[in-house]
Amino acid sequence: MDQEKIGKFIAEKRKEQGLTQMQLAEKLGVTDRAVSKWETGRSLPDASSMVELCALLGITVNDLLCGEVVSMERYHAQTEKNLLEMIKQKEQADRRLLRMELVIGFTSAAFLFAMLAVGVVFMKMGKPLWMFLLPVGFGLLQFIVCVLFALRIEQVAGYYECQKCGHRYVPSYAAVNLAMHMGRTRYMKCPQCKKRSWQKKVIGE
Repeated sequence: MDQEKIGKFIAEKRKEQGLTQMQLAEKLGVTDRAVSKWETGRSLPDASSMVELCALLGITVNDLLCGEVVSMERYHAQTEKNLLEMIKQKEQADRRLLRMELVIGFTSAAFLFAMLAVGVVFMKMGKPLWMFLLPVGFGLLQFIVCVLFALRIEQVAGYYECQKCGHRYVPSYAAVNLAMHMGRTRYMKCPQCKKRSWQKKVIGE
């Protein structure tokens, strides 16, 4: 999707409706800065604003994603193209999130070991016990927080695929946290067939 083209289209349709950026923002419950970002192509409206925005501008969601009014002859073909583009963008975002998960995991583990090393040095220097516990406790705390955040990323990025029925789904955060796992493969209960299996993380539906 051409964000710059979509932005110019939003600005054009807003002006046709006789609305300022501020007035449009107030009707949508967003800031005028958000509207400005849409119109300059720096971001797109989120799903919660898109339908209402289209209603206010007198266009369809398909028109919005194309950056122009789509004729009925092209409507279905353009809808399919837009859906495929959105799926592609989600898959790319999921891959970026999973790479970020690895970076967070390795960085937090390295920091934890560094804090342990600092604590050991203090002990060897004959420092008080608290000078050992302070860096170790800090390192452990950040490690736990980072692991929980990384698990959240793993939960929402992509899908898990049931090995029994092939169903792909996004499990709950609790299910991901409590499941036995080997890397990103987790032993969980499928909501579709209700059977437990080792389910792999996959990108795309």
